[in-house]
Amino acid sequence: MGEQLPFGNELRERWGRPHRSERLGSSPRSRVWRVELDRGPVVVKQIVGGVDVEERYAREVTALRLAGRVQPPVVPAVLGTDDRKRVIVLEHLVGQRPPLDWIVGYAQALARLHAAGGPDITEVLPRWSGPGEADVEAFLALAEALGARVAPEVAAELHALIHRLDQAPGTALLHGDPCPGNDLHTAAGVTFIDLEQASWGSGLVELAYLRIGFPTCWCVTTAAHSLVSRAESAYATVWRAMTGTELHLDLADACAGWLIRGDALVERALRGTADQLAHLIDRDWEWGTVTARQRLAYRLAVVGQLTADRGDLRGLGALCSDLRHRMLTRWPTLAQVPSQRPYP
Repeated sequence: MGEQLPFGNELRERWGRPHRSERLGSSPRSRVWRVELDRGPVVVKQIVGGVDVEERYAREVTALRLAGRVQPPVVPAVLGTDDRKRVIVLEHLVGQRPPLDWIVGYAQALARLHAAGGPDITEVLPRWSGPGEADVEAFLALAEALGARVAPEVAAELHALIHRLDQAPGTALLHGDPCPGNDLHTAAGVTFIDLEQASWGSGLVELAYLRIGFPTCWCVTTAAHSLVSRAESAYATVWRAMTGTELHLDLADACAGWLIRGDALVERALRGTADQLAHLIDRDWEWGTVTARQRLAYRLAVVGQLTADRGDLRGLGALCSDLRHRMLTRWPTLAQVPSQRPYP
């Protein structure tokens, strides 16, 4: 058993002495072990690294406990915590290979997770933060640098967009990073892990992941329109059953918001450090399954289609089509986004 396992006296008094442990893969901002106890295997997670380490630990523990109110479960059960060491002891779940139509079960579980929110969540988690004025300026600067025609109304449309996103109603429990890999497919259904960025807000900003290609994730995938529609309908059905409210599935605003965020082109450790859209003009970079330019070109196509019938985003829709055309002309070797998620 490794000496670094943070399983202190309080946890040992409750659960007994660990017999052995195995370090599991995780992000640089956490350490995760599979640990054998007398009662069976558990997962031990320690939040580490960064000036926001205490906040991330608090967010994850709070979100896991809020989500624990939902049945069937959508997160592993919290078995114990050590606040001093920022350690969470979690139920051990056995994952399996997701089916080809995995986004349907994912969407149903996401709806249950979101429904675990409510008015009380606003007191214990921060509100979701959308794109800001700097994102608008950076996106318009990119368009101009690539020679796209920016109609006079586009700036006003984008400023109105960020206001709508900031004021979007809803007190859903948002995962914060609901990526392939943070969804664990088990025999009992889909559960979510790694809720360090949990917040509250409109669930549409995360349901939009299915269309816009998982914008905060290393793994970008696309799916047939019919399958995405099935998943969105499944989400709305579960949401209605759990909350008694209807859901208006207009995802244009949410997808447009993810499009203009330059930080959605890089991994979390690099966010907030530079204007990523400006960097994209001179160089491309790989992150996970695609490059930054592939991500942006794909998102431009999605938003262009979604805004075709939106009068308040018509200028943005035209800009998306023009900008994507110019990207593909300038960089003709850009490949399509993959349709299948990778598996370990």
